[in-house]
Amino acid sequence: MAQTPGHGKRSLGIEVSSSVLNSVCLDEGGTIAKTFRRNFNASAGTVEQMDAFIAEIRGEFSGIESIGVAVPGLISRDTRRVAFSAHIPEHSEVDLAKGVHEVSGLPTIIENDANAAAYGEFRLGAGRESRNIFYATLGSGVGGAFIFDGEIWSGKSGFAGEFGYVAINSEGMRLEDVASSANIVRRTRSRMLQDSTSSLSSLEGEIGITDIVAAAGTEDDLAQMMLSRTGEYVGTAIASVINLLNIETIVIGGELMEAGHHVLDAVVSRARELSFGPSFASTRIVSGTLGRNAAAAGAALIAAEN
Repeated sequence: MAQTPGHGKRSLGIEVSSSVLNSVCLDEGGTIAKTFRRNFNASAGTVEQMDAFIAEIRGEFSGIESIGVAVPGLISRDTRRVAFSAHIPEHSEVDLAKGVHEVSGLPTIIENDANAAAYGEFRLGAGRESRNIFYATLGSGVGGAFIFDGEIWSGKSGFAGEFGYVAINSEGMRLEDVASSANIVRRTRSRMLQDSTSSLSSLEGEIGITDIVAAAGTEDDLAQMMLSRTGEYVGTAIASVINLLNIETIVIGGELMEAGHHVLDAVVSRARELSFGPSFASTRIVSGTLGRNAAAAGAALIAAEN
């Protein structure tokens, strides 16, 4: 089912990560008009930094009527507060929506970043021809979200979609233990002790996930192998989603998907091996198309519609 993004209001979505504020401005037709980024330090006061950021944005994009904030962590369905955030512990039990509303004067909603990204991809990106999608995000953490019949489905307490907690072997190893950026880097460093031929060995200082992705793009065997193995782990977990839900579309986004086919091909191959054949045949597995703007765009849409 094709989605019509227009909602008649200008809205602002802001994704809060551990080090960056990323924003998307949507025009009245629901299309991305402008984007902004700003460095962020949670210990320096989230609302204060967002106040300055919003003022900067309003100076270049007028007429904003609502704000959506996407944050990592569990959002309580009852209180709409951050119940817990492993990546930004300063946000736990904080009413960010109220704080942003007070400084901006605009209606403000808060949403889990994976839920927001899923909605963004559903309405504006890779899932817009679908009615039901599962969205997986692979980055500093591993998360997930469901869209059923056009609505975010977050479970009884609001905590559904914790994809990183899916066990991928009989010893209870979780997907996040091997597929988050930090854990991919850790596993790659370990392999580098045995393989000094990789171009990564010539880099000065600590390597990061962007270095591994870049190396894979230059046909570095070690980098490609590590990303492919990560894709196999993700595909193992994706197979469970397919087998349980026979879902129409699976969209995979997040920083790691900048590696493109080096990850996605392995995801699809492993999911095919482990899925019930007829269910796999009716499921589409694709990369997200909104990139780093998915969560902010989704938050802006949710705010405009609520």
